[in-house]
Amino acid sequence: MKVLVTGAAGFIGSTLSHRLLARGDSVIGLDNLNDYYDVSLKEARLARLEPHENFSFVRMALEDNEGVEELFVKEKFDRVVHLAAQAGVRYSIENPRAYIDSNIVGTLNILEGCRHNTVDHLVYASSSSVYGANTSMPFSVHDNVDHPLSLYAASKKSNELMAHTYSNLYGIPTTGLRFFTVYGPWGRPDMALFYFTKSIIRGEPIDVFNYGNHRRDFTYIDDIVEGVVRTLDHVATPNECWNSDHPDPGSSKSPYRIYNIGNSQPVELNHYIEVIEQCVGKQAIKNLLPLQPGDVPDTYADVTALTDDTGYKPNTPVEEGVARFVEWFVDYYNIDLSKA
Repeated sequence: MKVLVTGAAGFIGSTLSHRLLARGDSVIGLDNLNDYYDVSLKEARLARLEPHENFSFVRMALEDNEGVEELFVKEKFDRVVHLAAQAGVRYSIENPRAYIDSNIVGTLNILEGCRHNTVDHLVYASSSSVYGANTSMPFSVHDNVDHPLSLYAASKKSNELMAHTYSNLYGIPTTGLRFFTVYGPWGRPDMALFYFTKSIIRGEPIDVFNYGNHRRDFTYIDDIVEGVVRTLDHVATPNECWNSDHPDPGSSKSPYRIYNIGNSQPVELNHYIEVIEQCVGKQAIKNLLPLQPGDVPDTYADVTALTDDTGYKPNTPVEEGVARFVEWFVDYYNIDLSKA
């Protein structure tokens, strides 16, 4: 297949592109290489992809309506994986307009491209953040998600609504994936694992919110990509049993699906930090703080729907995943832990 991967210089996008190329797909990667975090890391991810003869890269912002339109017409994609977005819960409080431009306008341009160019299936990134004020655990795709706690979460919920509209109006199969705290090699510097590992190695204090008591469904990058590939191959279809008197938020009478992709085994943040300490051989200096605005105390993915439909099953424990990340981190930054 010819697949468009937006956010191809990103953490998930680059890893997914490797996986698709390895199985023989052609990948067109799109990214604007913005400076939300270290651009050189994004460029390093791309440098690993560019030797592949079936990979080509387009530097473009999602908000570029004409550019996105021309790209769809030129390439005639079979399927699209839309991962590009302005990320970050906390940054959405500081810079809300970036989320409207990238996550709302950008997603509209992708939907329009799929509409006018007969794309077989659109898979797009949502987020566990959409569960917001929900407290019933584990989070299920059958739950109502109308109470987001950040603009980032609201933008992702908006993407799900937009996708459903296009599935309903134009028959475009769309699948939204609610990712749960993705981590692993080549990860984002603004995520906890990257920040904690760097700071602990340097002997610098780390800010630990909610006093380290909240839990996250940390999901290793290879398990995430496995779920993305399985959903890409499993084209969304209408739920013939969908009942408007008792509407199921996770499916529809249109070709629309929502899935959680998580490890389904929440880990307390304090234990996560302990695993990092063991891997780097140093104790963390903790600055214990209350829960931040926009954050939720716990996340826990019910992946039953994804397992039933695609056979997905995460299999990477946090101890193994963190060890792989630390190994990559010290190699990438050329760190000698014995001297750190």
